[in-house]
Amino acid sequence: MEIYQTWQDMGQKYNRLVVGLGNFDGVHLGHQKLIGELVAVAKRFCGVSAVFTFHPHPVMVLNPEQAPSLLMTQDVKEKMISKLGVDILFRVPFTQEFARLEPEEFIDQVLCRGLNVRAVLVGYNYTFGYQGRGTTDLLKEYSYRCDYELQVIPPVIVDQQVVSSTLIRDLLKDGEVAEAAKYLGFSPFFEGVVIEGDRRGSVLGFPTANLESTGNVLLPAKGVYMIRVSIDGDMFLGVANIGSRPTFYGYNARPNVEVHLLDFSGDLYGKVVSVHFTRRLRGEKKFASPEELALQIKQDIQIVRESIRSTSFETVN
Repeated sequence: MEIYQTWQDMGQKYNRLVVGLGNFDGVHLGHQKLIGELVAVAKRFCGVSAVFTFHPHPVMVLNPEQAPSLLMTQDVKEKMISKLGVDILFRVPFTQEFARLEPEEFIDQVLCRGLNVRAVLVGYNYTFGYQGRGTTDLLKEYSYRCDYELQVIPPVIVDQQVVSSTLIRDLLKDGEVAEAAKYLGFSPFFEGVVIEGDRRGSVLGFPTANLESTGNVLLPAKGVYMIRVSIDGDMFLGVANIGSRPTFYGYNARPNVEVHLLDFSGDLYGKVVSVHFTRRLRGEKKFASPEELALQIKQDIQIVRESIRSTSFETVN
């Protein structure tokens, strides 16, 4: 997948561009539906499939205090979009100047003149342009003037819920990782770098890897989770703790992510690993002693081992 930070004159470089518009945070089932249709339409036109998105997220520029935590980093998002078969990604820098572009100007300058689009695909609730005034109705109106086909993707419904990034964020904030996976189409995950810790896990008999997120992404609620961890292409089962480690530091300490891998030996320091959350085992708890904590960790690990035979894990690396 080719990646560009500009749309200007791309219509001259690529013939018959078929473009999908959106933020695509999380690349959930709704996004996957749109991208699948995008690739299919591009093939029908013997054209080129392209995703047009902004970086950073527009809300981070317009109202940073209200900006949502993202479900994945830009890098991870782009990798997933590429795996879905998209030819080109336009990662356009979002600025205050761009935010002032009227919807009609966006269609005329970007879609029609810059990209010379053959077809445009958007979600049912897509808005664009200054103050989000642009709607699918306006895109339809201009489709006759600029001679492009418009396809509006209806909502994807799972368990009577409309799939959305907001819904998935709310589920993660409640620790409902298995439920979130229904709407993502894969287990929620994040990438982190293994950093030096205080080695308390090793003292307790359960060595852990402390992780630092590679971006400002939303983690599940504090608690203990069953996980799968991708390391250099191999997958390992494990247990993750997200929290302040209240047994040692109290509840007000900075949240930390640490994982214990089953049946693994090796040096992970400095490695980037992908942690897939498959099930929440329990909430965060302060124990009376390190020994009591060690006993609980042993029980957590046993639950994971017992689940190996009965649970099928679906992840996207």
